[in-house]
Amino acid sequence: MRWMILVVVTFLFLCSSSKIITDSFNVNSKNIYELNNKEMRDTMKYGIEGLQAPELRVDKWVNGQGKEQSEAVLLKDMEGKFKVIYCFQAWCPGCHSRGLPALQKMVKELKENDKIKFLAIQTVFEGKHANTFERMIEIQKEYELEIPFGHDEGDTSSNNRSKTMFDYRTGGTPWFILIDENNRVIFNDFHLNVDKAIEYLKSL
Repeated sequence: MRWMILVVVTFLFLCSSSKIITDSFNVNSKNIYELNNKEMRDTMKYGIEGLQAPELRVDKWVNGQGKEQSEAVLLKDMEGKFKVIYCFQAWCPGCHSRGLPALQKMVKELKENDKIKFLAIQTVFEGKHANTFERMIEIQKEYELEIPFGHDEGDTSSNNRSKTMFDYRTGGTPWFILIDENNRVIFNDFHLNVDKAIEYLKSL
């Protein structure tokens, strides 16, 4: 008789524990889905795909002709447009072997599409002596990219690294950020399939 009571008590305990674990999982899952943008960014290692795009905080820009401009480029001024942002550094080998040729191909294929805006930002997080504003302009000319280029060295508000890297949680360079017409980040990563991206952008 005693052993039967022990079995019943054990069974009830396990059922109760299982319910506690299940309920706890449900609560935790709910909390995850209810996280706001800032909290979600804090939990992610890289990228903010699926979230609203933070406004750009880049102070130094040149226009498509390489002329320095006083007004900053802002996402709010491109409302209703699809945005493609390419992040690079002048001394980054992968930026020259993969990233810039990919950007060049995209811009060439889609230059007549007024629904899409292209930007390039030098997101400096190392080698400030080499990744300079002047070198950025040379790269714009070298790759014949008639799109705005921004130079982002960051400041104390971004732990003295690129503000764009800080806000978008980029993992380095080269890095592509795709932002849809509703200002939501739909791609944020190193590896972009440029042909698939062009195919998708042509369908907009």
